[in-house]
Amino acid sequence: MDATLSKDIIAAVDAGFDNQVKLTADLTAFPSLRGQEATAQDFMADQYRRRGLPVDRWKIEVADIEHLPGFSPVAVSYENAFNVVGVHRPKQAKGRSLIINGHIDVVPTGPLDLWTSPPFAPRVENGWLYGRGSGDMKAGLIAGLCAFDALDKLGYRPAADVYLQSVIEEECTGNGALACLQRGYRADAALIPEPSETELDIAQLGVMWFQVKVRGRPTHVGHAGRGVNAIESCFPIVAALHKLEAEWNANRHELWGDHPHPVNFVLSRIEGGDWTSSVPAWCTFDMRISFYPGQSLESVRKAVEATVREAARNDGFLANNPPEVVYHGFQAEPYILEGAEAPRAVLEQTHKLAFGETLGTHAITATTDARFFGLYAGIPALVYGPSAEDYHGFDERVNLDSVRKVTRSMALFMAEWCGLEKRAA
Repeated sequence: MDATLSKDIIAAVDAGFDNQVKLTADLTAFPSLRGQEATAQDFMADQYRRRGLPVDRWKIEVADIEHLPGFSPVAVSYENAFNVVGVHRPKQAKGRSLIINGHIDVVPTGPLDLWTSPPFAPRVENGWLYGRGSGDMKAGLIAGLCAFDALDKLGYRPAADVYLQSVIEEECTGNGALACLQRGYRADAALIPEPSETELDIAQLGVMWFQVKVRGRPTHVGHAGRGVNAIESCFPIVAALHKLEAEWNANRHELWGDHPHPVNFVLSRIEGGDWTSSVPAWCTFDMRISFYPGQSLESVRKAVEATVREAARNDGFLANNPPEVVYHGFQAEPYILEGAEAPRAVLEQTHKLAFGETLGTHAITATTDARFFGLYAGIPALVYGPSAEDYHGFDERVNLDSVRKVTRSMALFMAEWCGLEKRAA
């Protein structure tokens, strides 16, 4: 990369960074929880239009994607499910095309009184931007936009197709990214600025959600011994599933060989019973589990169902009234970054220019939308973004210096990967 141009691009990012922080805060202020993303998507569509980009905004239809590999079963309404893509097309395509993909949806806040300040009233303090979704991943979404802006300020646009994608449902299914593939969007590489501690994620675990539905025998609590407590019947099933978790952690994949506990089975929700003075007749618990490359979705489901079935056999009532396992949400396959030598080499170069240090790598214990591009479309997907803390927790925050440097790297990557052409006057 031309040394003068790279310095100019870095300077352009830095010059626009105060506005970038404001845009990120403005976007973080939208409570874009699942099913409530549309106003935040309107904001992104407006930002794309302000830059002269044609905008593709469409309502996702389950019928369009449910037959595709990577689809996860839907448990909520899609009446308000919209994706937004800003499209740049060059005057003459000379470079390599690029998708910059990010998700607009955020996870629930939990009890508001446990936040230092309201989660959708973003604030900056000591170099961090606070707010639900600030790190995961609205800072990354805006970074892609501002990387594009930095080139524009210098009088350039990418000399290849660039698709700025703002998608829904990354936090529960990934069906938003899948819908982009169904829509026909393809590129030579994808860049996903999820919070990654400014390193490159080279592998991610598979993730699966399921529910276990347990029945009991109701009776008045004055005769509790005559009934079967469905809530308490869940406890040995959960214990058996945690035993399976321990087995998988004891036989870990080499990419996670140094991680203390890569596989996590999390009992995330439990609901049961109808009346305090009645032995509960039903209970449903939700669990999120993870698994390694080499384990198929089918084999994981079989292991889960066998574990639940075996635990139920040890209970006289459940042996004849077996629990039901229901899959909903994530049915996400593991993904290892492969066939990405060219974009990875460019990112290593641009990271060095932006940070003054070598790009680090790691394997993560979660999932991202990268799997859709890499597994189902043959598009190498680089997950690379800023440093953030307590996302999915209280007082979520993103480090602004890391955002600035990642934006530098993304702008440099766009220039090198796509090439540049003079912007139309």
